[in-house]
Amino acid sequence: MIEDLPEDIRAALAAAARERPRRGQREGPNLRLEAGGRSMPVLRIWDGGLALPAASAALLRGRVDLWDGPRHLLHGLIVATQLAGDEVICSFKRATPAATVPPRDYSDRATDAPES
Repeated sequence: MIEDLPEDIRAALAAAARERPRRGQREGPNLRLEAGGRSMPVLRIWDGGLALPAASAALLRGRVDLWDGPRHLLHGLIVATQLAGDEVICSFKRATPAATVPPRDYSDRATDAPES
């Protein structure tokens, strides 16, 4: 059925398919990485890594925080980065989801409190 479409529309559909994030990847204009007091936009993120624009990011190592707008998504530890064209590809050693509630203090709990 796609063969019935004009060539320019087929080319546009193919280009859009190449730009679309692959399964397991996430992208968005609000994703940003904070490291060492700097904030960088995130092009896309997947399980175990993320991509940053090469123009705004140097080769990173160490602790980072990932934000989606005002929402803190995760704390991470970047162990490897590499330059791939116009992107910096970062690999996580550890990526821990950010907690939304403070940890419960088990020593100051009522005896009749539920276990959850």
